[in-house]
Amino acid sequence: MKMLRARNRAEGIDRRAVPAVPRGRPIGVLVVIMMLLGPALPASATTSGRCPNVVGWGGEQSSGPGAADVPAGLTTVVAVAAGQGHDLALKRDGTVVGWGTNGSGQTTPPPGLKGVVAIAAGWEHSVALKRDGTVTAWGDDWYGETDVPTGLHDVVAIAASYQHNLALTKAGTVVAWGSNDYGQSDVPAGLHDVVAIAAGQEHSLALKRDGTVVAWGNSRYGGTDVPTGLHDVKALSAAANHSLALLNNGTVVAWGSNDYGATDVPADLRGVTAIAAGYYHGLALKRNGTVVTWGWNEYGQTAVPASLRNVQAIAAGGFQSLALTSRCC
Repeated sequence: MKMLRARNRAEGIDRRAVPAVPRGRPIGVLVVIMMLLGPALPASATTSGRCPNVVGWGGEQSSGPGAADVPAGLTTVVAVAAGQGHDLALKRDGTVVGWGTNGSGQTTPPPGLKGVVAIAAGWEHSVALKRDGTVTAWGDDWYGETDVPTGLHDVVAIAASYQHNLALTKAGTVVAWGSNDYGQSDVPAGLHDVVAIAAGQEHSLALKRDGTVVAWGNSRYGGTDVPTGLHDVKALSAAANHSLALLNNGTVVAWGSNDYGATDVPADLRGVTAIAAGYYHGLALKRNGTVVTWGWNEYGQTAVPASLRNVQAIAAGGFQSLALTSRCC
């Protein structure tokens, strides 16, 4: 398959090649942040031993071990996050483990990092929320992705994507930093009462206490075109040019670009407790601990391992998927 360099690559900076998409279409990274929970992984499932805590499948491996290659012996994981070509795991002791592509140091947490309660993975950067409400970021900083705003505190949730990040504060407000080419970091004035956030490639989402959704950033492909009347939402996820919303009744709503079937949520999907959006694929965790997928599958990212069960959390990245299990599959 043809390979296309990332559209926003600065001159002289060689980022990883990504699969070609329709001309003019940007490629985004969906990053899922699961606070003390976790995501779902790839079909050529690699696991962390005889009794895996994290399972991964899919993944582009042209340059060596990929994001789906979960480190052997990885246990006591309480949350996972997936980026373009790297993944992160948050351990019970508050430390972070990374694997996959590491060209910008995105899988190498800062020395001494501890007390972490949530993680997020972007294109080539990573973000961690600490117990004291502060945020740490590392990896590529070409667009200011790791330049955490001075004085940022009282943070309760984080989201990371292509080249920008979001932080939700205890006060219900949102702070953004990094790339702002399409207004994805221009948080709407007066936005408040926010309870959850999600970051797509060039757009951002906020879930309000009343169950409605606010979106901003690039609307060219519909990622910010929140369906009229959408309400009773309990969770959000965003990726390249599309968005997902989980409703309180356990169903999923999708909008934005439908390249490769990214918004083709199975019509009979019910009983969903968590969602994750990848480049052009989606994951849904059901109440019974199983995972349903749809969309792009060139790298096996939607081919759920047949034995996968007892899943507690899921995450979707560029070419890979992750699942956090409660006990042996």
